[in-house]
Amino acid sequence: MAAQLLDGQIVADEVKSHLASRVARLAAKGKVPGLGTILVGDDASSARYVSMKHKDCQEIGITSFHQHLAASTTQQELESVIDSFNNNPEIDAYLIQLPLPGHLDEVAALLRVDPDKDVDGLHPVNLGKLVMGASGPLPCTPNGILELLNFYGIKTERSNVVIVGRGLTIGRPLSLLLTLKRPKCNATVTVVHTGTSDISRYLSQADIVIAAAGSAHMIKGSMIKPGAVAVGAGTTFVDGKLLSDLDDDVASVASWVTPRIGGVGPMTRAMLLENTVLAAERHSGQDI
Repeated sequence: MAAQLLDGQIVADEVKSHLASRVARLAAKGKVPGLGTILVGDDASSARYVSMKHKDCQEIGITSFHQHLAASTTQQELESVIDSFNNNPEIDAYLIQLPLPGHLDEVAALLRVDPDKDVDGLHPVNLGKLVMGASGPLPCTPNGILELLNFYGIKTERSNVVIVGRGLTIGRPLSLLLTLKRPKCNATVTVVHTGTSDISRYLSQADIVIAAAGSAHMIKGSMIKPGAVAVGAGTTFVDGKLLSDLDDDVASVASWVTPRIGGVGPMTRAMLLENTVLAAERHSGQDI
């Protein structure tokens, strides 16, 4: 068996095409969506990721705002920039690129973000809405994974889904999202992690495996059920190379699998744009 590829770039390009039309309608009514980013320090990976986000914005007509702060920035200086983004009506949504330098309080910084401008959907207010099933910005990577599966006709409803990893950005919110009684969700979800004994026992029963542990090649082909769908959402840089949580041999067992590059990553960035456009439509006060 050779798995078919869950090509996220194809799906992301389609999402961006639809968003470009919505951006154009907003602009015609005098509202140009704005996405902001705050980067502290000189981490090369973070800088590259922020650059990609702004390139995506340029492609569909979203205005970019960026503040790059020195690694020595104080908490007070960072929070002053956060306040300026909260108060800038041209910025509809923004993010603080993580991780922050160790001397800064990430939790305090994230809590200071206006929930209405939280493009990542990870502010406690927005996570609370997710728990309740209320309307609000959805976390980008979890939502991107759902859109990716849906595009390729992979049903999550009544499926047995095992998520490997319980992190704040993927595992935890994805488990909440998948269990909601709504289209593209309604799955039976098990979350396994470092505290789980015999992870393979759970993986071998899963219709869909979503690896979000950030541990290179952690999931082997021998661990999953033949014909299962395998999504590699966790990545790790090893010797300058981006590696997936999925081992290469997973492709010989699964029916569908994400590629090492171009699977979940493009979908995360596409959902970032989606949340920005949704915020702009909300802030426009017009019937778009």
